[in-house]
Amino acid sequence: MAANAILTIAFRDLVKLLKDRTRLLSSFIFPFVLIALLGGMLQAGFGDRIGINLVAFTFTGVYIQTLFQSSALGVISLLEDRENDFTQELFVSPVSRYSIVFGKVLGESLVAMVQGIGIVVFGLVVGVHLGVTQIAGLVVVGLASCLVGGAFGIVILANLSSQRVANQLFPFVFLPQFFLAGVFAPIQGLPIYLEILSRASPLRYPVDLLRGMFYSGQPEYSGVVVDSVALNLVVMAGMFVVFLVAGTWLFVRNERNR
Repeated sequence: MAANAILTIAFRDLVKLLKDRTRLLSSFIFPFVLIALLGGMLQAGFGDRIGINLVAFTFTGVYIQTLFQSSALGVISLLEDRENDFTQELFVSPVSRYSIVFGKVLGESLVAMVQGIGIVVFGLVVGVHLGVTQIAGLVVVGLASCLVGGAFGIVILANLSSQRVANQLFPFVFLPQFFLAGVFAPIQGLPIYLEILSRASPLRYPVDLLRGMFYSGQPEYSGVVVDSVALNLVVMAGMFVVFLVAGTWLFVRNERNR
């Protein structure tokens, strides 16, 4: 029963995306602008000087940032479901509340992965070299990033009162992470206060994990990768479990107190 509930909720979110052409189109525009314009400008200004292809570097960062953020923002629809009393109907069902929330996270992860396909295609168009190993890394790390991002979104929205409040708060939560996680520029040698903030940024670890796989065996590896693959995997697994359990508990508690 739990598996059926998870898949049903996940499929519902995926169908909603495919029917929403405006959201589907808008979700591609921002990543394309960042990769083509920002990546190209950085490459022209600094790429040759530091010996790193900053278009490819920006591509890997924007790819993970988009999936992580899309999954986190997608779970905001739980607040809309709350306002329509849909979540109340779900939580009185005989299905585990953790299964319901995980189904939502999985659904938004699948939605984000659809967006990721477009970003990968665009990366190929602008000249990012993607071998079999790189594509496999994009799929595996991308899905893991979506799951962590969705669980992170549950924690953030658990104590929010409405979708409007969430839409106002989330940009302040994500914008600093774009820089602290190294989405646009390498983060080796940060001052100690920025290093602490960077370590506290959940987005840092999936970005670094993808780059660890993407640049494996390449001379740029030491200049763009901060931590080992194993460390990033352990941190991401821990964050996913903590965020999902704590976020679900808080969200369900607030549902009961309504």
